[in-house]
Amino acid sequence: MKNDKKDVSGILKFLDELYVKSIDGIPKISKPIPELAEDYLRKNPEVDTAIKKMHTNQIKKCTTSGVVNGFGGLITLPVTIPANVGSVLYVQMRMIACTAYMKGYDLKSDQVQTFVYACLAGISINEFVKKFGVNLGRKLTTSAIKKIPGEVLVKINQKVGFRFLTKFGEKGLINLGKMVPVVGAAINGGLDFAETKVIAKRAYSLFADGDLLQITKTESEEND
Repeated sequence: MKNDKKDVSGILKFLDELYVKSIDGIPKISKPIPELAEDYLRKNPEVDTAIKKMHTNQIKKCTTSGVVNGFGGLITLPVTIPANVGSVLYVQMRMIACTAYMKGYDLKSDQVQTFVYACLAGISINEFVKKFGVNLGRKLTTSAIKKIPGEVLVKINQKVGFRFLTKFGEKGLINLGKMVPVVGAAINGGLDFAETKVIAKRAYSLFADGDLLQITKTESEEND
């Protein structure tokens, strides 16, 4: 149990570092999120159209091994998470964060950061909100998200950590991490494409539609 807590803490630290890099970008490799968002908004005045165009391009990035491998050692990873998997997570997190930014959410907010993690991991936000008696109304809004107390965020982050521990931890590594160098690039790219497409749908439903239930639906379809 103590080891699990330590591992979860390590994964959350990794996600925090990844989040900062996702928002700020990596020099000569990726732009800060505000610049990335503005590029799409200039070319697509309709926000929803801009978001969908951005999603399409980010999904393509996750299936292009040359682009993904280009991040190399620039992202510090726990030893249990292979570098190429971490690079895909970086692109996926940027996609979610950019969606939130385009819809007016403050990326420096603890609540928004936690919701980005939950979206990436496929964690049900609604169950935690209801459990703590927080009434957000029928839709998530930029003002409603500020009402979510820190104790709820802690519980969601713990669940996110355990989800990633299951996926990338010692046991999960046998199923996923060690498989990555073995399978062909086309197969691995296909898996990244499918997963990133699901995450894009979650991000749009959550931050664009304000649908708190969408992650619950996605989660119930997964074998946790």
